[in-house]
Amino acid sequence: MPVADKIAGFIAKSSWIRKMFEEGEKLRKEYGADKVYDFTLGNPDVEPPAAFQDEFLKLAKQPVPGMHRYMNNAGYPETRNAVARMLAAASDLPVQGSQVVMTCGAGGALNVVLKTILNPGDEVILLTPFFVEYRFYIDNHGGVPVEVWTDRETFQLDIPAIAAAVTDRTRAIIICSPNNPTGVIYPAESLKALGEMVAAKEAELGRQILVISDEPYARIAYDGKSVPNIFRYVQNSVIVTSHSKDLALPGERIGYLAASPNMNNVDQFMEGAVFSNRVLGFVNAPALMQRLVAGLQHVSVDIEAYRVKRDLLYNALTGMGFSMVKPDGAFYLFPKSPLADDVEFVKMAQKHRILLVPGAGFGAPGFFRIAYCVDQGMIERSIPAWRELAKEAGLPG
Repeated sequence: MPVADKIAGFIAKSSWIRKMFEEGEKLRKEYGADKVYDFTLGNPDVEPPAAFQDEFLKLAKQPVPGMHRYMNNAGYPETRNAVARMLAAASDLPVQGSQVVMTCGAGGALNVVLKTILNPGDEVILLTPFFVEYRFYIDNHGGVPVEVWTDRETFQLDIPAIAAAVTDRTRAIIICSPNNPTGVIYPAESLKALGEMVAAKEAELGRQILVISDEPYARIAYDGKSVPNIFRYVQNSVIVTSHSKDLALPGERIGYLAASPNMNNVDQFMEGAVFSNRVLGFVNAPALMQRLVAGLQHVSVDIEAYRVKRDLLYNALTGMGFSMVKPDGAFYLFPKSPLADDVEFVKMAQKHRILLVPGAGFGAPGFFRIAYCVDQGMIERSIPAWRELAKEAGLPG
């Protein structure tokens, strides 16, 4: 067999998101792209902000000598310092550039952090529903995922449930706010309670537990809400993020990890993270993108365009009888499946040329995910198909 047994097994269980996207390719060839309603992939349909385009053109016309060479494995000092200044303002803490590593996206940042901290058999708590790749990232570095449900009605943190899952093998907890796939934001009081619980468990077990906050959607928040900075509430915490969503640059693979200045032994952690960034084969984040994002730490895509799409789809679907939490941020809806079997419901939706991802793909059977970072015209064209699907599934429609 050309691949390891474990990898073969992982492939069989791999991302529903990609499976459904590939199904969409088949349907588009059969019916035409305008008659297929693909809500599977969180791939922004907007273009990067004008400020990014301006910086890109400026650098192309006035290239910096040596700008394509290797740099420190942690990234350019000016970029790390720009990130640190932004985080210091958000947290009211003295975040330094030395506490930032530029990475190949948030996925790269997560793998760097996990490689840095995990010993074989260490446990990492995941909050269901969650981005499925977390499981594979943890396995990459010898860890064991432990799945803990958030509140099943609100998808907010269930602190007692998380506390009950902590053992003497727990090394980290991964949170994502705004969440993929639910779109909920964890408020400050929840993060404060999480920080207090983790501190108590650390004292009880004599073991540092790192809270890893995955934040690629942190600038995509609606209705006047904002994402509280984790450094304010959890001493041993690290932010991992990318500019894939806020600057609409998913193909450029540019992100970073940043450690709280209050973290115990933060310098040792950073030394390990820089080493891990190198030996994982990332070496350093893309040089050109590092230079471009340095001056864009307070820039983002047009959030209002996403809010309009959220409201359009949320209002239409709830009016048909679908039940869901209205998201505070990101660009996903996560309704309850009208059928007990969410996979069967997703297959039913395909008959109406609507492409969705079952909740099982996020560790949460009984739900399904809609990515609304798509053309607004497609959303509008899909409404009659949604209505027919709702009726077939036993909803008013």
